[in-house]
Amino acid sequence: MTILDIEGVANVRDVGGMPAAGGRIRPGVLLRSGQLSGATAAGAAAVRASVRHIVDLRDGEEVAAEPTEIEGPDTTHLPLFLGSVRSFFETDTSLDEMYLHLLEESGERLVEAIRIIAAGEQTLVHCTVGKDRTGVTVALALAAAGADREAVIADYAITESQLPEERSRRITEYLRTHHPEAKNAIALATKSPAPVMRDFLAQVDERWGSADGYLRSQGMTAEELDVLRSALVEAPAERP
Repeated sequence: MTILDIEGVANVRDVGGMPAAGGRIRPGVLLRSGQLSGATAAGAAAVRASVRHIVDLRDGEEVAAEPTEIEGPDTTHLPLFLGSVRSFFETDTSLDEMYLHLLEESGERLVEAIRIIAAGEQTLVHCTVGKDRTGVTVALALAAAGADREAVIADYAITESQLPEERSRRITEYLRTHHPEAKNAIALATKSPAPVMRDFLAQVDERWGSADGYLRSQGMTAEELDVLRSALVEAPAERP
């Protein structure tokens, strides 16, 4: 996993390099980030140079408010939340509950996103800050490809340290002022605790047997999962 500096875009990294069954995750194939609307001219050029396909997991309201204007890469919009993002704050949903909601309600779109990753092009997956929708999508793809579990968890957990400090401070102050009774709102907006991803992956195993089992239950075939592993995993170079 390599943190990337793309001007105007937060929380950008290449998940390549982490250990996986049969080798390691191939560098340069799967990137993740927050929204791209703030990219400078230099940032947009960096995206064009390293990305062939963008998967935008935001809903229509988010896209309209912060449109991405980077010409070049193909872009697929796959809104994962069936309903308003605000509703999770209004109902004081926990991260664990949100991620279960994504599994139960957005399986077809998760599969569609992972099929794009499996095509093997240089793919960037993002939502608004690159934490929850992006975190679930990338974790499922990596787990199904056989990536080391603790490496997947560590990749998720690093997100909160990559979010703009001013944004996190401003949102925290707002939530404490306007929703003082909410127990989960600050974590929902700013945190990515390792135990949450560990529990998420354990729940996937408990309910579906594995990430592969979950994706098959949502329509992916065994052949497509083989293609995903081939796209994401490279074998270690042979020694002379």
